Amino acid sequence: MIAYLATGGTIASIPAAEGSGAVPTLTGADLLASVPGIGDVGAVEVHQMMQRPSASFTLADVRTVQRTAQEVVDAGASGVVVSQGTDTIEEVAYLLDLLWDRPEPIVVTGAMRHPGLPGADGPANLSASFQVASSLSARDLGVLVVLNDEIHAARFVHKSNIAAPDTFGSPGFGPLGYVVESTPRLRLLVSRNPALSLGPDIPPVALWRMVLGDDGRALSKLQTLGYEGAVIEGAGGGHVSAVTVPFLRDLVTEMPVVLASRTGSGEMLRSTYQYSGSEMELLDAGLISAGSLDGLKARLLLTVLISAGASREEIEREFALR
Repeated sequence: MIAYLATGGTIASIPAAEGSGAVPTLTGADLLASVPGIGDVGAVEVHQMMQRPSASFTLADVRTVQRTAQEVVDAGASGVVVSQGTDTIEEVAYLLDLLWDRPEPIVVTGAMRHPGLPGADGPANLSASFQVASSLSARDLGVLVVLNDEIHAARFVHKSNIAAPDTFGSPGFGPLGYVVESTPRLRLLVSRNPALSLGPDIPPVALWRMVLGDDGRALSKLQTLGYEGAVIEGAGGGHVSAVTVPFLRDLVTEMPVVLASRTGSGEMLRSTYQYSGSEMELLDAGLISAGSLDGLKARLLLTVLISAGASREEIEREFALR
């Protein structure tokens, strides 16, 4: 049996009236009925988790999805499919992956064209996702993202285009495999790290992108605003304007601060540049390298670690591991 957790999003959206914009309306049962040959994957149990656009999700919502997935797997489901809006798929899938400790796969999917548009891709994406979720080859791979017949690891997947059906990719890595003639073909495997726990109190963690001419003054307000951690997206390999360095030095005395790159892909530099505002100066000042995680995912990992009461040393170790 495959459990299907429906949450809304473009895949479930239709215009409320002629000429109006689409809103999440269709239920999981409605969507399942649109998938040709769904009976071939066996029994499907539908759970309507929520009905909203994914930009309105909270981290607590994702934890609820994870706990429901855990419950249905413990009750006998051999896999889980989650449908949602594509706006935050890369974040939701990665957070689920951090928390998921079962061998059964969670497959996250959505649609780029809602059911009222020509070429709506929801049914095809759902069909491929159920094929992957029911495949033994998907076990022990954690959380996967399946759209456009491509199978991506939650750890690497990234949305790169506002509306294109092939918006999802894994920069620097590529897909793990493809769905061909309704059969998952997994060509690459990913190693899994130990699952983490999201504490009952979810701390606010800021994501700040450094831009040309930024003087860093807003960084001094983060603690006052209640933030308990921060991710700084620097330029290139992790670089900021020299005038922002004093603010960052103060910030690391107040909270854990992770240094990521605004480029969105590649491994952070550690020992290439040593000018003021370089990665070497920032790491020496106490910022923690995000490794190969982009800012969106680094923020989620830092949030989980702070919620669990992790020390600075533990935070550094987890970022080096993942």
